[in-house]
Amino acid sequence: MKIVTYEQFPECAKEIRQAVFEKEQGFVDEFDETDAAAVHIVLFDDGGAPVATCRVFWDEGRGSYILGRLAVVKAHRGKQLGSMVVREAERYVQRMGKSQLALHAQCVASAFYQGLGYAEFGEVEPEQGCPHIWMRKFF
Repeated sequence: MKIVTYEQFPECAKEIRQAVFEKEQGFVDEFDETDAAAVHIVLFDDGGAPVATCRVFWDEGRGSYILGRLAVVKAHRGKQLGSMVVREAERYVQRMGKSQLALHAQCVASAFYQGLGYAEFGEVEPEQGCPHIWMRKFF
């Protein structure tokens, strides 16, 4: 496995997100202006295929880095790859001198993030018809 952090939005991350969020989950507004400002983390399997991704960006209004768009290719789920990508995002935030990472999780994924030390805060909110909850972790 190899993890690469990109300053620009790489095509391989777009392909993973399209497969997971658009084709599997039916989201239509997958890409936005944040993609241009975010750092994108991509995990490659031993054969060099991209299998997981997320983005990390600074949100001035929240005073925190935000992790978003965590996606693992369906055939590679259940192998702790999502956890590996989140931990790399946490290391990135720490390298930037910050001590908090927040995310807007799909409620069905909140237990995954809780297992990594994230705590819910705020109210459940719909995003494209899917319930989401804010979560954060302090390092």
